[in-house]
Amino acid sequence: MNTTHFGRALCAMITPFTEAGTLDLDGAQRLADRLVSEGCDGLVLSGTTGESPTTTDAEKAALVRAVREAVGDRASIVAGVGTADTRHTAELALEAEKAGADGLLVVTPYYSRPPQDAVEAHFREIADSSGLPLVLYDIPGRTGTRIEPDTMIRLAEHPRIVAVKDCAYDHLGTQKVLARTDLAYYAGCDEYVLALYAIGASGYISTVANVAPRQFRAILDAFDAGDTAGAARLQRRLVPLVESMMSDGLPGTVTAKAVLGALGLPAGPVRPPLRPADRMRVDGLLAAYEELVSAGRTGGPSAWRRTPASRSH
Repeated sequence: MNTTHFGRALCAMITPFTEAGTLDLDGAQRLADRLVSEGCDGLVLSGTTGESPTTTDAEKAALVRAVREAVGDRASIVAGVGTADTRHTAELALEAEKAGADGLLVVTPYYSRPPQDAVEAHFREIADSSGLPLVLYDIPGRTGTRIEPDTMIRLAEHPRIVAVKDCAYDHLGTQKVLARTDLAYYAGCDEYVLALYAIGASGYISTVANVAPRQFRAILDAFDAGDTAGAARLQRRLVPLVESMMSDGLPGTVTAKAVLGALGLPAGPVRPPLRPADRMRVDGLLAAYEELVSAGRTGGPSAWRRTPASRSH
């Protein structure tokens, strides 16, 4: 299994806002502390789940500084800096490094749909722009452009390109890259956490972990303990919540904030053009969440144990 110092269990953390829509740094610190205490050994800030398209450069840097202060060295911090503009992305990379990030999440340039040689040049330039390691974010369903496996294999030669957040839904391509590189793969789609982990991925970067951090961590712990059947049951047990949060027509940012807010945890509103979930959707999300929590109370294979977070090296 390829590993990085980012750890195994990473949460794509939402960005809490106040009711007035401003950045809630106190809420971000409280949420980050909870996530780490509940089993996350890494936090990804200012990804799509963190509403990066509608936060400013200054807000992104302030968020890294605040979360670093809250979690110290108990967890890694990966800062999302990807944009459609190579120069702007390089600037954000430098600011994230100054703010205290451990790594960078860099998405494929979106909308302009650059060819593969331009995609490769973009990532190499970002990797050269700071001293931080890069996580390549492959999500063609949002960006319109794939990082092709052969491109990934060439990029793996760069010493600071160390990992991939995989949302490409291409298991064959993933296995090809795993077989030929030392890149650490992270499942970016919550329904594929165990599937990718079982073929050699390093862990996950999960949106649903905002509300169920221990439950996702338990999948990896069971698999590592040799209880593969138990790990499969734990993954299947998450299906109703994952489906409700990620496959029911609303972005994960909206659904995660809806559940967190209903539970009295830091979240706040989403920024336009996103809109909050209505009451009916919130009730459905909470029902799926309560079903998951109730299943954990019944015991069974690796019921949701509190697992101290640790850094993997």
